[in-house]
Amino acid sequence: MSGPCPNITGFPMSNSSSVTSIPVATLGTPRIGPRRELKTALENYWSGRIDEASLLKTAAQLRADNWARQKARGVTVIPSNDFSFYDQVLDTSVMVGAIPDVYNWTGGEVSLATYFAMARGSQGEDAACEHGHVHHHHGHGAPAQEMTKWFDTNYHYMVPEFSKEQTFALSSTKPIDEYREARALGYRTRPVLVGPVTFLKLGKSHDASFSNLSLLDRLLPVYIEVLNKLATEGADWVQLDEPCLVLDLDANEKAALKTAYSELALKVPGTKIMLATYFGELGDNADLVAKLPVAGVHLDLVRGKGEIDTVLSKMPADRVISLGVIDGRNIWRANLPAILDRIEPVVTGRGAHLIEIAPSCSLLHVPIDLDQETALDADLKSWLAFSLQKMSELSALGRALAVGRNTVKDELAASAAAAAARKASPKVHNKAVAERVAAITADMANRRSAFARRAQIQRARFKLPVFPTTTIGSFPQTSDVRKARAAFAKGTITMAQYDEFLREETRRTVEWQETIGLDVLVHGEFERNDMVQYFGEQLSGFAFTKSAWVQSYGSRCVRPPILFGDVSRPKPMTVEWWKYAQSLTKRPMKGMLTGPVTILNWSFVRDDIPRSKSCRQIALAIRDEVTDLEKAGATMIQIDEAALREGLPLRRSEWKTYLDWAVGSFRITASGVADETQIHTHMCYSEFNDIIDAIGAMDADVISIETSRSKMELLDAFVTYKYPNEIGPGVYDIHSPRVPDVEEMTGLIEKARSHLTADQIWINPDCGLKTRGWPEVRSALTNMVEAARQARGAA
Repeated sequence: MSGPCPNITGFPMSNSSSVTSIPVATLGTPRIGPRRELKTALENYWSGRIDEASLLKTAAQLRADNWARQKARGVTVIPSNDFSFYDQVLDTSVMVGAIPDVYNWTGGEVSLATYFAMARGSQGEDAACEHGHVHHHHGHGAPAQEMTKWFDTNYHYMVPEFSKEQTFALSSTKPIDEYREARALGYRTRPVLVGPVTFLKLGKSHDASFSNLSLLDRLLPVYIEVLNKLATEGADWVQLDEPCLVLDLDANEKAALKTAYSELALKVPGTKIMLATYFGELGDNADLVAKLPVAGVHLDLVRGKGEIDTVLSKMPADRVISLGVIDGRNIWRANLPAILDRIEPVVTGRGAHLIEIAPSCSLLHVPIDLDQETALDADLKSWLAFSLQKMSELSALGRALAVGRNTVKDELAASAAAAAARKASPKVHNKAVAERVAAITADMANRRSAFARRAQIQRARFKLPVFPTTTIGSFPQTSDVRKARAAFAKGTITMAQYDEFLREETRRTVEWQETIGLDVLVHGEFERNDMVQYFGEQLSGFAFTKSAWVQSYGSRCVRPPILFGDVSRPKPMTVEWWKYAQSLTKRPMKGMLTGPVTILNWSFVRDDIPRSKSCRQIALAIRDEVTDLEKAGATMIQIDEAALREGLPLRRSEWKTYLDWAVGSFRITASGVADETQIHTHMCYSEFNDIIDAIGAMDADVISIETSRSKMELLDAFVTYKYPNEIGPGVYDIHSPRVPDVEEMTGLIEKARSHLTADQIWINPDCGLKTRGWPEVRSALTNMVEAARQARGAA
């Protein structure tokens, strides 16, 4: 399976006298469409406004447009099967027939209804949304699969579920269908699949007695069948993504990789595999990769910039190397001359015919087109590159490497000028901020008393019942809320009118929370467009886009802020809204903030200073807000760190450094208040076992976590560690439209009680309720309050 790179797209080969470019690949591209057409189609389908045929037609058009855009930008190695209705791991589960029994699949091709039941859950019967539209639910009703983050990105995937008796069978021909579809349009693509070992490694099982990797021998025949079908259709190259190769791998995992690729080489000898690794260095896995029988290897040279010479020295002389030199996860314009200085010796030494140029990873993680941003500061815009612009950068590099820099001299000059301007810009650097960060002391990260003392003071102050109930923060952002926000942005309603609308939404929400009996209230966050953007818009050093959407999961899209400069807080951000909400009730009203690590991890961050430095700048700004809330009378303040764990480096050797500055930044925000002020935090889908010491070190009085999809399994870490503080394990999965009944929630509370003491437990949903509709929220929270009441009676 080794050999020179074939001419897969009709371009002259790099060792030809007529060569115009070294092959340029993308590895994968955004799926959502320039105007989020996929989001619109999915939500229309789920609501019953369009049928399956219309959804499939939209998907086909998105794929066709995507292939055309790549070709127009000079991409010569165009991927297929990088499109997904939800995520590529779920697609793989469906492809191989890894469908849990709860979905009542009986074999054959997996239906779209089953696919979306795995992704979103189902009620068991059709249900009307708040506007009266019928939602299509899978007939039997089932919870969604567990969801977690794709390595250390902000993208989610549905976690595969396996059992010891697991069997696999080809149950979706999507990779073959989309390759055939592209070829009919004139594109000779390189299909993309999640590699078999990464797929198994990312899965979970409720049976601890076996390893997922023991299923490899059963799984490989399906991969072999898919590759053979692709070969029959004419695909001579296939990209297999094995990002697990940048992790710490044990002997069994390394053996599984050897077995998998040896078997594929034996059973699919006519197919050349581009083994794609990304999100980090190969490190000690380089020797393993060098020995695998694959035709090509992709290297992430943004995250693994220091290992190129070492890795190449190990690779077989005839192996194609894909150089991932353009950042696929951030939006900064590349310094093209500097990149050429770095890789020209590689191309010369190895031979241009054995080189591809690519982004560090799939471009899924960046917005589509910078040209849509017409309102950005001109200087800032000149420093940026989105997916399409990155393709142009790659094309310029490919031409420069093939026929000389002079052929792209204008592109290179503009790139170098932008890099120099950004480095010197006063818009980026603020002396006062730098001085304040330098003045941080150790005492600023410590509460006045230990938790045990604070807990006594707070319990006496609040007099809450056992199993107190609350929510995480946001309530449904209905179409009326979105319309009002859009009207205000367009100037069709005044600030006074918009403010009155928001006040009325807040008042109704506070009153309803009191009516159903929640113990600790929130104001609903109707004034907030996003939990990060809302704060970033009020902090210096951040910029925002109009159309730079990226996919988080399914139809969920976000526009990450751009952290381009030093950060400070010009004025209070949330105090007035908290004061208004608290005036409506005598019950505790939480002040709601987003923590510095989450703001950092959910933004496109600077690449010119360490992330730790930016995080401390944000921490000081949020600390100012916390102390102002306390001065205004707030007795409970929630500082969400939903993304703390997802920023964890992929290699354990780097964990301590990250956790030290991440936890330290959180503590800076939270430690300026009195003992009687209760600090809450929230963390999203996370595996806590490995970082439980760091969670304890955060020293929040109450932490709420997402546990409903894992059926409280995530609490195992808190038992072993004997976590002393209070915890709100989620009993309602807000990522699904499914409404759990009282009995189900009571069962989850009972499981929590087997892990924790009664006086530690709070009752709350998994996460904020922004993306849900009011009918399901009313039903679910009413059930949640009743479940807490029943639990109190049993305590």
